Amino acid sequence: MPDVQYTGRIEVSSRAIASIASNAVLTSYGVVGRATRDVATGIAEILNRDNKPGIIVHIDDGEIAIDVYIIVEYGTRIAAVAHSVMNVVKYSVERAIGVPVRAVNVHVEGLRISSID
Repeated sequence: MPDVQYTGRIEVSSRAIASIASNAVLTSYGVVGRATRDVATGIAEILNRDNKPGIIVHIDDGEIAIDVYIIVEYGTRIAAVAHSVMNVVKYSVERAIGVPVRAVNVHVEGLRISSID
């Protein structure tokens, strides 16, 4: 079978990257939710269904940086949860789109005590 060479570009939107990152965050141990950066951002995210709350993707010169705003389960080691989120987001995005992630910045916006039933 002859080798076929394709020409063109593949573009992955920041919204798609945010969706991948969001799923990775929500499956991370110790994370009980995503948070918004501030009130104005929170309102904008509610009004725009395409946004993923608490996930901001920056793409500059082909490099990806992701800011993640999370709420952590009270009683867990915050640093361990944050490092886990960094690793799982980086791995998930790189695996899905095949482009290296330069940075994952985790911002812990709060702690939540889960109810005990």
